[in-house]
Amino acid sequence: MSSKRTSVEVDGRRLSLSNLDKDMYPEFTKGEVIDYYARVAPVMLPHLKDRAATRIRWPDGIDGGKFFEKNAPSHTPDWVRTATIPTPGSSTGRDTLDFVVVDDLATLVWCANLAALELHVPQWKVGPRGKVHTPDLIVFDLDPGDPATIVEACEVARLLRDLLAEDGLESYPKTSGKKGLHLYVPVEEPKDAERTSEYAKAAAQRLAEEHPKLVVAKMEKRLRKGKIFVDWSQNNPAKTTVAPYSLRAARSPSVSTPITWAELDSCADAADLVFSPADVLDRVDEHGDLLEPLLNGGRPIP
Repeated sequence: MSSKRTSVEVDGRRLSLSNLDKDMYPEFTKGEVIDYYARVAPVMLPHLKDRAATRIRWPDGIDGGKFFEKNAPSHTPDWVRTATIPTPGSSTGRDTLDFVVVDDLATLVWCANLAALELHVPQWKVGPRGKVHTPDLIVFDLDPGDPATIVEACEVARLLRDLLAEDGLESYPKTSGKKGLHLYVPVEEPKDAERTSEYAKAAAQRLAEEHPKLVVAKMEKRLRKGKIFVDWSQNNPAKTTVAPYSLRAARSPSVSTPITWAELDSCADAADLVFSPADVLDRVDEHGDLLEPLLNGGRPIP
């Protein structure tokens, strides 16, 4: 199939966009994917800045195959920022990989044009000369085990918020864009990169002990039925979490969407917290970036 190309200029960079009318989702084209990312960029880019991005690409849309891309492809333009990151134990057998760092609109559009529907980032940043910092975020992934839904995840998010607040830490929610919730906590960078994982694991275990009928903090699938798995493992420096405002690959395009605590409190049905790209752009017009507090530094981990 021959690819139709469209040449555009983005912030002074020439980009050749291909197959804009190809469906990435039923009824949602690659052109619409690129348009969404270009429009949401003002609030999304600050959450991608200085973070090594893993791109999940669906070249033939969500009904085709996908692949995870960590290394910058050979055809990466020279103006795209890359960072050489140690990857011990990587499945590629390499000790380092050259990650793309999505610091600007042109890079975000370039990724979208490569059908990177999902962008995932770690909880740490990389400095201007490539130094890997310790994490400045803690994240909890609240994952419902059937028949529980995001409604029960909201209940657990409130309990976790209160537990964190007792330790002097503020937390901010977003939807996963699938069936769960993510709770982010901005923290002062600790001396030891493992510290955020240790704290998150202890908090999740404490919550599971206090609310055993509702919360599980262990990985085993069989323990999760009807409960919320509080997954603390994405704080491992080798792991990533879907970025705020990223699309998700689902039957229809959904977005990992920042929400308010009031919305979380009033959630009565799983459909209340499903947001399309158009919904998200309307929300940004109304609220700005609800996760802006993550960008301003955090408190020390107790």
